[in-house]
Amino acid sequence: MKLNKILLSKLILIFFLISSSYSLENKIMFKIDRDIITSLDIQNESRYLSALNPKIMELNDTKIFEISKNSLIREKIKKIEILRNNNDAELNGEFLDKIVETRYKSLGLKNRDEFIAYLKNFNIEINTIVKKIEIEALWNQLIYFKFSQNIKIDKEDLKKKIEKNKNLSEKKELFLKEIVFNIEGGSNLDEKYSLIKKSILDTGFENTASLYSISDSAKTGGMLGWINENSLDSKINEALFGLNLKEFSKPITLPGGFLILQISEKRIVKEKIDIDKELKKLINNETNRQLNQFSNIYFNKVKQEVSIHEI
Repeated sequence: MKLNKILLSKLILIFFLISSSYSLENKIMFKIDRDIITSLDIQNESRYLSALNPKIMELNDTKIFEISKNSLIREKIKKIEILRNNNDAELNGEFLDKIVETRYKSLGLKNRDEFIAYLKNFNIEINTIVKKIEIEALWNQLIYFKFSQNIKIDKEDLKKKIEKNKNLSEKKELFLKEIVFNIEGGSNLDEKYSLIKKSILDTGFENTASLYSISDSAKTGGMLGWINENSLDSKINEALFGLNLKEFSKPITLPGGFLILQISEKRIVKEKIDIDKELKKLINNETNRQLNQFSNIYFNKVKQEVSIHEI
């Protein structure tokens, strides 16, 4: 992915504004239990998030500051909980490399060298990305250890879905983006949805996901990627029914929150269905969906137990 001159100029301007507004001196801005977030931390986070989702450079510096602050607070809380549960938690290098590969491919880059060159536009070292990915991966590992036994999947039902379409030579896939949110501070669903809807119309779905979503996908503008339409549960299929490209659903109730989905693209994939392969894929998708829900619920619980103070 090459940054055009306008975006690069915008990037430089944003970092100047953030630096001018918040980092004339590197000062402590937030305390998260015994950890701190400085103005320089927020400036660095804005570069990191802009690299993952260049669209946020379309926002004003105040909103970019808000996104960066929320992202760092979320990361600090996860790190505190990871250390509380396991001080010796580690991941092997090969596993981390696979996640890094997924990250740069989502940006349309071919290899690690291209990724390193791309990151230089944002003055980011690859090691910074790896450290952040490690925290995400350790959090996901923690969630799996705590909740994997609670996952409920009806394999026979999934198999029936596949059997029903096994003679089809093509399948429909949707490129979905999400905003996961909950209700806080005495607001209600209608008020929160109106706020999010206005933001989507004003700044776009991806920027709104970065600003309001509590899912880890917020870092990449809510991107979920290509999903087989047949793998979606009935509630989601119903919410998406009749939507055109770039339109978004009304809030879908989830355990611990609400979900808004946007159909970014549609495609038809022509291939003969391999029942075993397709079943494995559907089980994996459903497992990840349920783990993501457990992750959001658990994070909200942990957040209530952590002391967060603005300095």
